[in-house]
Amino acid sequence: MAHHPAIAPNRVAVITGAASGIGLAAAKRFAELGMKVCLADLPGEALERAAAEVGGLGGSQNVLAVPADVGRRQDVENLRDQAMAAFGEVAVLMNNAGTEGGGQLFGDPQRWQAILQTNLWGVINGVQVFAPAMAEQGTPCAIINTGSKQGITTPPGDTAYNVSKAGVKVVTEALSHELRNRPGCQVTAHLLIPGFVFTGFTRARGVTEKPAGAWTPEQVIDFLLPALERGDFYVLCPDNETTRAMDEERIRWAAGDIIENRPALSRWHPDFKEAFGKVMEGK
Repeated sequence: MAHHPAIAPNRVAVITGAASGIGLAAAKRFAELGMKVCLADLPGEALERAAAEVGGLGGSQNVLAVPADVGRRQDVENLRDQAMAAFGEVAVLMNNAGTEGGGQLFGDPQRWQAILQTNLWGVINGVQVFAPAMAEQGTPCAIINTGSKQGITTPPGDTAYNVSKAGVKVVTEALSHELRNRPGCQVTAHLLIPGFVFTGFTRARGVTEKPAGAWTPEQVIDFLLPALERGDFYVLCPDNETTRAMDEERIRWAAGDIIENRPALSRWHPDFKEAFGKVMEGK
């Protein structure tokens, strides 16, 4: 199987939120492909355990675990410095760390701050700290930011999470534009948009077994790697209950609210329930 040129033996991947879920699945896959891997997550046993698991695949000498709160710029700068000191370069940066829950519109302001600090500022910090150095390397590299469908269709409910992931989309689009207009730059940007995935977030909601509709984190990585090789920017993942066609119609409907001057979030408005249902028939 062909891969993005940044994904190659002895090159280096830095992954945030790497102690579990999609981040850990990516770390394991990169190690299996012969890459050196730097895992970043909050300090604790989960990070240590993840590093041991990844080291068992690619050799402990090729694995580095760095405790980091990505919402703190100095932690991200330390992550960059440690990765460069240990391995000499960064070929793949996966800004994947995230948190969710409790971000109702009129909810706890401190919870809002925490969600935005990790989900949005974690990505901004990663991009600003790593991207310039990666561009200066003059080698093929990739930056993957983990977004969400909720950052595109913005369903009512967890508003803070939606805001954070909408911001990630905007930041990643701007990054792609910046990189492709930088002379000689070989760094590509990609927005990973997972579907329903069985991760620690799902378990935190009391779900102990993978729901039939959910993908595993490993399936997300299986979908991501060919998309990177093709040069896709938007890596829009389906799952076992949502097809690509369904996602396309939901995204198109959300954009149509502006174009057709419908009420905000009309997909959930009683006057448009029937119309939206007809659009989704057979999808």
